[in-house]
Amino acid sequence: MGWWQINADTLAGSRFVISPFAEAFASLRLLHTAEAAHPGERRWLDDHLPAYRRRLAGDPVTAQLISAGIGRDWTADFLAPTPRDGETFEQGVAQVRAADPDTARADLAVSLRGPVPARLHRGDLPERAADLLTYVWTTAVLPYWPHRRRVLEADVVARTAQVSRGGWASALDTLRPGTQWLGENRLQVNARAYPPRELSGAELVFVPITTQRIGWVSWEGTDRYALVYPCAGALADPGGRPVPTSLGALLGTARAGVLVRLGSPLSTSQLVAVTGQGLGSVGRHLRVLLDAGLVERRRAGRSVLYSRTAAGQVLVEATEAGHRPGTRRS
Repeated sequence: MGWWQINADTLAGSRFVISPFAEAFASLRLLHTAEAAHPGERRWLDDHLPAYRRRLAGDPVTAQLISAGIGRDWTADFLAPTPRDGETFEQGVAQVRAADPDTARADLAVSLRGPVPARLHRGDLPERAADLLTYVWTTAVLPYWPHRRRVLEADVVARTAQVSRGGWASALDTLRPGTQWLGENRLQVNARAYPPRELSGAELVFVPITTQRIGWVSWEGTDRYALVYPCAGALADPGGRPVPTSLGALLGTARAGVLVRLGSPLSTSQLVAVTGQGLGSVGRHLRVLLDAGLVERRRAGRSVLYSRTAAGQVLVEATEAGHRPGTRRS
């Protein structure tokens, strides 16, 4: 397994950050694999995969570059520079564009685990990669960025609250499959047999992305490290569970949407992210649902989490059952 040795000072100084570039690169990887983890990703792929494939069909060099750079076990380092706190997409992609062509080819040899194809022995590989990433950002990520950013911010709030109530070990154990706090200042970052790395005194950031089957680690020399992980599933696909028509008629569509999404505990900020409603509206809906005994709340560290009560669960399940295809109603 791959693990990092992290001393107390490095862990205490680590933080969760949001990276537009990491989100764009994760979206590029999703387009590359075309494997959706939930209905929301499937809809996004249906909207953007055809144009992406047409672009690569017209540019076979870039197509082969991406295929070589995104390996099954390792991604070419120059394609995914370590995110920085507060960095814009443009600043991130500028690092890709500025990569040394010889270094890029060496990175491809690592991701390929073998020789680089003759077609990729050229000096414009970083520019081609940067151009494709910019295309993905502008056409397939930027239109959704305000919503995605809210989702990512909600995840950061939830993870930070988890750290405050259970310590870093509880938060790191749940980041993504293969990640686990091993004790003795060791963080397992994946299940692969990579050599351990010493991070004492380095900068360490944890970066959420909205794509669900994707995550990676990166580093810049020995000074900066990042672990990129999928945000909580309940946040990633806010439209995955539709509001039953009858429940919307009973409670109002917006209020019913809050109740439906509380199958797992969420904070107010998370509900704002997944519903797209304002903070004041979500707060009013929660007060009504609390008074009606349909939701309950509990404090977790500095956060307050809301979830459905047994009565709320029965109501949601009954209205969903009444609207399934083939359900008989008297």
